[in-house]
Amino acid sequence: MATAAANNQKKISYRAKEVTKCPVCATTHFKEELLSGSGRLIAGKLTQELQRLYEDNKKWGKINPLVYHVQVCPKCLFAAFPKDFTTLTSEEILALKNTVAHRQKVVETFFGKYDMGDNRSIVHGAIAYMLNVDCYHLRGPQSAPTPKKAVSAMRAAWLLDDLFKEANYRPYDKLRDFYYVEAARYYKRVLDTMTSGIEPMEESAYILGPSLDFNWAFDGVIYLNSYLTRKFIDQMATNPKDKYAIMDSSRRYLSKLYGSGKSSKSRPSVIIDMAKELYDEMGKMMERFRIEYDPAFAELKAKEAAEAAAIVAKAQGSA
Repeated sequence: MATAAANNQKKISYRAKEVTKCPVCATTHFKEELLSGSGRLIAGKLTQELQRLYEDNKKWGKINPLVYHVQVCPKCLFAAFPKDFTTLTSEEILALKNTVAHRQKVVETFFGKYDMGDNRSIVHGAIAYMLNVDCYHLRGPQSAPTPKKAVSAMRAAWLLDDLFKEANYRPYDKLRDFYYVEAARYYKRVLDTMTSGIEPMEESAYILGPSLDFNWAFDGVIYLNSYLTRKFIDQMATNPKDKYAIMDSSRRYLSKLYGSGKSSKSRPSVIIDMAKELYDEMGKMMERFRIEYDPAFAELKAKEAAEAAAIVAKAQGSA
């Protein structure tokens, strides 16, 4: 009885009563859900990546709610956000059936044999978001796959970073950076699809997050597009002219957020402050890139620097 009580005391999740049937392989499973309340989650700080951190809980242990947010078939490894799990077209089902071996290989390559029917851990969470990116590649525009791939890649990177910090002898850092760069590219594409109307953005508005405690919506998309571009520009382009062009495009979007200059309930001052700092940093980087590929501009900046140095020297000499 004492053991049962202790196990119940540590319970952080439960299985849904309603069975879910996989639309791809017809396997049934019961989705695991995170229990709420009783002080299980202790919110920590918000990072520059708009990631909400959670403090370790002495009573309940380490809990990350992101781990439970993607539904995965334990057999064929089809993954999707719960709202999209049973809304497949016949073409999508066929494509997902034909790629089961690929998904299994991805999991085994990086994690070995892993049962996605077990209770979730950080490893399960990382796998789930990696599978989510793969599976949304095969979804049609009606499900708005681009923003869902962006958010999934970002969350995969976060969870892989947690794994790397716990076991840095595994190649989780390289896998983490791969998904960060993927997220950077997807967030740029989200902005493109927003302006073109290729995908129904209302189908993804609810998951933009990127964390679960607050949805930064399209302000978050604009900010993260610029943040990730600045952080991973060397992986996104190899020559300074291309780097300048990519960063200039992202910075133009960011100016719409930073340029609003007003905070509100839906647009807290924290994101405007971070956008302003990021805008200035990107401007300095763009200047360095242009100096590398534009001789005339490099000459101009050198002349300006020489004139400024002469003024300082004159002022110091007369003091």
